[in-house]
Amino acid sequence: MKKILLNCDMGESFGAWKMGDDALAMPLVDQANLACGYHAGDPLTMQRSVALAVKHGASIGAHPAYPDLQGFGRRHISCSPEEVTALVLYQLGALEAFCKAAGTQVAYVKPHGALYNDLVRDDALFNAVLAACRAFRQGLPLMVLALADNRREQQLAEAAGVPLLFEAFADRAYLPDGQLAPRRLEGAVHKDSQRILEQALLIAQGAPFVDINGNPLQLHADSLCVHGDNAESLAVLRRLRASLDSL
Repeated sequence: MKKILLNCDMGESFGAWKMGDDALAMPLVDQANLACGYHAGDPLTMQRSVALAVKHGASIGAHPAYPDLQGFGRRHISCSPEEVTALVLYQLGALEAFCKAAGTQVAYVKPHGALYNDLVRDDALFNAVLAACRAFRQGLPLMVLALADNRREQQLAEAAGVPLLFEAFADRAYLPDGQLAPRRLEGAVHKDSQRILEQALLIAQGAPFVDINGNPLQLHADSLCVHGDNAESLAVLRRLRASLDSL
């Protein structure tokens, strides 16, 4: 069984506003998805987050978003494909500057929030993000949602020459096709730590778990995300890290 990686969205504080407990969470994850200033994060937060990831040996991923600080990047903003390529490159460049100063580099790209979800439905936007990854560095992977069927994503990425990483979520409910249940739906975000842990371990083992309707769903993922803004995230990360290490 291929060992699944553990990732977390981090670096999402902004000025005097604090989000998550990155100092305690960072030692528990394999990959840190760092905000790049468009949905959260500021220059000092980015610099400190990169330093924290380097200290604990976590791989650094850029977490670019639509320009939506007020909405935390969770609102769709109508952008042309050209604009999306440019805004992803802009955010990649900002994070890479801090990585370079710390003696490391951006290892992958994971779009955030509404942009992440839009890639599931819009080929033009998906190709726009692929173009940004390809232009930034040959072989830079793009992390996308693991669905019940990812042939579309694989075909588009192969045509663009961009490797993919498939991601599943420990703390989100799923629709039958493997898309994330919209946050407006009741039960879309799991709050119970035991349920989050159980879903995470089933995904890690490649076993079916239940979707939002109670029916079985099976996903094949390279990395497993626990959201940093979930109140249960730190407790779950500790238990999940120990459980994954024992598999």
